[in-house]
Amino acid sequence: MTVTVNEADCTGCGTCVDECPAEAISLNENDIAVIDQDECTECGTCVDVCPAEAISMD
Repeated sequence: MTVTVNEADCTGCGTCVDECPAEAISLNENDIAVIDQDECTECGTCVDVCPAEAISMD
């Protein structure tokens, strides 16, 4: 399973960055969430807390 960010829907609010227990998410220079797949534990917290519903698990 892979956690992905739909860049068109991401608002750059940073909620996922703050809530990720693995600290695997950052915002890039365009304020779009980026998932570090090597650090991600696929817990689904980011999917649950994203107010824009821009993060999914595929």
